[in-house]
Amino acid sequence: MRIVSLEHEEDFDGWRDAARSLALSRVPPSEVTWSVGAARDLFGDEAVFESTDGPAFSVPRPFVELARSVICHRDPERFSLLYTLLLRLRAQPKTLEDRADPLVQRLERMAKEVRRDMHKMHAFVRFREVEAEGGTRYVAWFEPEHHIVRSNAGFFVRRFNSMDWSILTPELSVHWNREALSFSPGATRADAPDGDPIEETWKTYYASIFNPARVKVKAMTKEMPKKYWKNMPETALVGELIAGAQARESRMVETSRTQIGSNARVAWEAVREEAMGCTRCHLYKCGTQTVFGEGPLDARIMFVGEQPGDQEDLAGKPFVGPAGQLLDRALVEAGVDRSATYVTNAVKHFKFEQRGKRRIHQKPDAPEIAACRWWIEQERSLIRPPVTVALGATAARSLFGKTVTIGAMRGRPHEALDGGEAWVTVHPSYLLRVRDNKEEEYARFVEDLHRIGERVKALA
Repeated sequence: MRIVSLEHEEDFDGWRDAARSLALSRVPPSEVTWSVGAARDLFGDEAVFESTDGPAFSVPRPFVELARSVICHRDPERFSLLYTLLLRLRAQPKTLEDRADPLVQRLERMAKEVRRDMHKMHAFVRFREVEAEGGTRYVAWFEPEHHIVRSNAGFFVRRFNSMDWSILTPELSVHWNREALSFSPGATRADAPDGDPIEETWKTYYASIFNPARVKVKAMTKEMPKKYWKNMPETALVGELIAGAQARESRMVETSRTQIGSNARVAWEAVREEAMGCTRCHLYKCGTQTVFGEGPLDARIMFVGEQPGDQEDLAGKPFVGPAGQLLDRALVEAGVDRSATYVTNAVKHFKFEQRGKRRIHQKPDAPEIAACRWWIEQERSLIRPPVTVALGATAARSLFGKTVTIGAMRGRPHEALDGGEAWVTVHPSYLLRVRDNKEEEYARFVEDLHRIGERVKALA
């Protein structure tokens, strides 16, 4: 009997090395016992060493991907099942293509359950701010169904790289200090904080945008099982909001437009206040302040620029510099009421290079755009403009989630990431820089704005 002790529950590397050695030694699955312990040594009645009798072998890439997921499953038989499939693949390389094979079906079902559990962790982890030794730390509680904490840690490092955080789970806890990951034994729900001051702002905002007419209870509980509700502040409101849906609908019908605007303004101001302390990317260290959007909350058009410039950064208002003045003039010529539009930027902080006393604009990169997309989504969800206009490539990337060519998308409507209608044109700063055909480029910009204005009238 061969006994293999793996370092931890998700020890794919340890399983792979042991399985390869066992397979080369032609050890049958029934002669192997797999366990999880403190060491990775292979021992038992006879030590397992890498065989030198047979040649090295390879397996299909889909098997490796399948094994990486299945290793995280809670089923204690997973190691033996994967080893059994590995031996079969050596004799029959196309075994994975047989979707009716019971072993293949079982392992694929296990991999699917693990991937789903990882997705739930991505979606339902909620950090709370706590004061710890050395500064602020963000702590979350989660109860995974499978052994996914180590495998999932990289996602949270990439997404929350610039803050100190901990995710506590019953079996294993993971911690990030902005430099390295560390793990510690499991915790209890009592070890995690219940709430923080920001949570009340978030609950007010969530209640303001909650639309009972769009709720599908079965679909919601399928994607967000009730076991996760206790960890998320907004779900404490869901039952009451759904139960009172009919009454809410009647109140909404009877509420005056002024009152609706007042509620939206409260929610918008809450989001804006939160944005003032944004540290989602390193640019908060560069600019003077967060430059949030500005304009009526019932605007029919939302203009999204690249980022605040030098004057916007100092004033704390978008589009007040030379490019903003050019936009104002073009809107007048296009017949669009500037005071009825909402203007904002894809990135809320000024990115620049210091040259003497001057601050020279630098183009935001993809991670900075992605980090700031959350604020654009909040603005769009509150204002719900019939048309959003991307001014330049950076704004277009924020709205569509990918790099686009202005020339290829200009002049017609497109569907943004959130499903709304979006148009693309040049940024007014481009017109300030262009040297050739300056008048023609400006006229084309005015024509774009005129066409967008007509489109908004048609939608109305």
